[in-house]
Amino acid sequence: MPPVPLHPPIIALVLAAVFALPACRSEILEKQAEQIKQQEIEIARQRQEINDLLAGQQARDQKQRDCNRAFNDYFEKAQLSSDRERAIALYRDGLALCPDDEVARYELGKALADRGRYKEAELEFEAALRINPEFVDAKKQLEAVRKK
Repeated sequence: MPPVPLHPPIIALVLAAVFALPACRSEILEKQAEQIKQQEIEIARQRQEINDLLAGQQARDQKQRDCNRAFNDYFEKAQLSSDRERAIALYRDGLALCPDDEVARYELGKALADRGRYKEAELEFEAALRINPEFVDAKKQLEAVRKK
């Protein structure tokens, strides 16, 4: 079979394709570099998100340890104390460690009300209700001290 003669338009197309290859490679490399850059940005964002989650978990763990300590070292002792002033001091010390314990706020409010310190008691019942708006006994105690 004799060789097929090449027509000038075909030669021009072949030459254009051959010379266009470096330009295509360059565009591909630029696109790949941009994709890598975007992936690195996404990885950095995800790393930051993981670090934030870990920090949040550590903070929650510390808060739980503080609240456990407040319960064991202060709230439980306050509950057992017959000396209302000591109980008030113990609740306050415990609440310094664990300020979001609505039951301790409620119990402190009751101890304050027992001592006739109604304004302070009112503040503690209000704090308990900010933490737990459905705390029925705190609502009742708050109403009672407001009447006094």
